Amino acid sequence: MPRRARAKAALLSEYRIFETDQFQSDLESRLGSHRGKIIAKLRNDAYAELCRRPHVGRNIKKLRGFSPETWRYRIGMYRFFYEIDDSRKVVFMIAADTRQSAY
Repeated sequence: MPRRARAKAALLSEYRIFETDQFQSDLESRLGSHRGKIIAKLRNDAYAELCRRPHVGRNIKKLRGFSPETWRYRIGMYRFFYEIDDSRKVVFMIAADTRQSAY
């Protein structure tokens, strides 16, 4: 496949990120004094990774026993939970919490 065609195919396969109201509320209330730094890392680094490959990654883990299927992204002591709609290519960010409180 020519380079240009591969680039277009990659763009078409990327996922979009949607933050639920609950997720935004969690960001406001549960991140403490590290809030600005964590949100910047989430939106600049984590979202780029989730847009490309939301199913696999160093900080990504599929949670067992959840219906619908739920995944988590880890940044330090914080956990960000999401669901994936593969048919619409959307990642729904549904909750955020510290490791101690999340499970």
